[in-house]
Parts: sequence; C-alpha cells; structure tokens
Amino acid sequence: MGRYLDPKYDLPFKLIFGEHKNLCISLINSMLPFEEDRKVVSIEYETGDLIPRIGNLKHSVVDVRCTDNYNRQFIVEMQMYWTESFKSRVLLNASKAYVRQLGKAKKYKLLYPVYAINFVNDIFEKSPEMKEEYYHHYKIVNVQHTEKRIDGLELIFIELPKFKPNTRATRKLHELWLRFLTEINESTVEAPPELLSDKNISEAVQYAEIGAYSESQLLAYDDAIMAVMDERSALSDFIEEGLEKGLEKGLKKGLKQGLEKGLKQGLKEGLEKGREEGNAKATARIAVNALKQGVSPEDVSKFTGLPLDEIYKLKDGL
Repeated sequence: MGRYLDPKYDLPFKLIFGEHKNLCISLINSMLPFEEDRKVVSIEYETGDLIPRIGNLKHSVVDVRCTDNYNRQFIVEMQMYWTESFKSRVLLNASKAYVRQLGKAKKYKLLYPVYAINFVNDIFEKSPEMKEEYYHHYKIVNVQHTEKRIDGLELIFIELPKFKPNTRATRKLHELWLRFLTEINESTVEAPPELLSDKNISEAVQYAEIGAYSESQLLAYDDAIMAVMDERSALSDFIEEGLEKGLEKGLKKGLKQGLEKGLKQGLKEGLEKGREEGNAKATARIAVNALKQGVSPEDVSKFTGLPLDEIYKLKDGL
C-alpha cells in the first residue's frame, strides 16, 4: 500500500466529506453553478438512509447528506461503478428527501430544493455526441422552452474516468476537486503541487494519507475494496450469464424461425414446381393424342408450344 488511500472508497470519502464541513462545502460549491450570493456558507449533516441499497450492491455507493444555510438539501454520492438502476435510485433518493420536508414545512410552497451530486467511477454515457462530456446536469424543464423550469430537484452525474483537467481559471476549484478524486490513490507517491495550493484540498489530501488511519480502519478499507471488487465481479458475471442466455435464446428462436420460413418457402416452391410439372405432363398428353389423330408434328408444336424435337420424341414413342 502506498502513502494514500483512494478517497473514492467508503472510509476516506466519509471521513473527508462527512466529518469536515468546510471540505464538503467547498466540494458542493465547486460542482454546482451557484451565483456568488447563493453559494453554500454553512451546513448541517443529515443521518440515516433514505432508501435501502440496491440488492447486494451495498458497497458500491457511498453518500453524505447535508442541509445548508438556505435550507437546501444536498446528497453527495460516490458510485464505484454504474448500473442503469442507479438513475432510478438517485431520483427516488432525491424525491424522498424532498417529500420528507412536508413534516416540517406543512405547505408545499415552503419546500426547499434538493440537489443530488453523484460522482461515478465509471462511464455510462457512451453515445458519440456525449463521449467527451463528463458533467451531466438534469433539471425539470419545459421541453419547448427550456428557460422555464420547476424548482425542486436537480441531479448531477459526473463521470470521473472522462474528466481531463483543462486548467481553466474560471473553474479552477471544480477541476482541482476532480483531480483530487481521480489522482489521489494507493499508487500516488507525492500529491501534485496544484492540489496543495488550495487550503481545503490540501487538507483533504492530508486526510487521505495512510497515517490518518488506525490499523483496524486500514483493514476495514481493504475489506471495502474487496467487497466492491466482488460486487463488480458478480455484476459482470450476471451480465455475461444474461448475454449467454440471451444469445442461446436468440439462436434457438432464429433457428426455429429459419426452419419455419424455409419450410414455407420450400412448400411454396414445391407447389409451383408441381404445377409446372403437372402442366408439362398435361401438355404432353394433349400432344400425344393429337399425334394419334394424325395431326402433323409441326401443327402439334404450334398448338401446344412444345419444341418440335420433343414432339418427334413423343411420336417415336407411340
């Protein structure tokens, strides 16, 4: 193990962002496009799970929840890998946090917005037009007039593997936090100087150092990594098994459809051939009868359409 723990895993993520308000505030402000006078100033942490984990994937998601000085709620999550069910889970989580306010607010107009910020250590948007985009911000908007929107829920998904720093001054803190999440891990020997230039991120780097953890915490960290790897492997096996079953089912269906189509086509061609052969035999019988009546081979060929040499063969057989 190197000098640092990977902050994307449960133990360091919750220590850094779930126990140090200044770091969580800095992260939230850097990820959301708030105007200067609407930035988060102070927070209080919320406890308890909103909804159960998905199946056996309890180690794949780590979250920190808090409420700020404007009573806005924030759900900050780290998702170690992606499944389509996470989208529904994030929406349900945010919706439940929004609805829970009714117990305090009593009136709908007093409900405050909920923001779900989701860091994903995986790539899930693979379409050509989105292959370079790592930041995805969803709002409830009017389809035809996108400037019209309903406040209440906003969902942000950040694909960490796609992130490439551009050192833009206007988004310096945004990029530094993403560099912290993508560049600090077990293989890091020295933290990049740019990360240490910001007071909050420099503090986060210190909390990611191995020396900040006890022996039992380090063992728990290793167990968490193994659990995530096991879940990813189980999910991969499940997908592979599903693909194999789907392929097998598809082949069987294809073969069945192919046989049915082949039989139908064969029957159709057989009937057509039978009709052709039947017509040929009927024409030959007419020609033979005409020849027996003394009609010349030339006239028989003219009336039946049979070649003259075939008519002579029929005559020789009489």
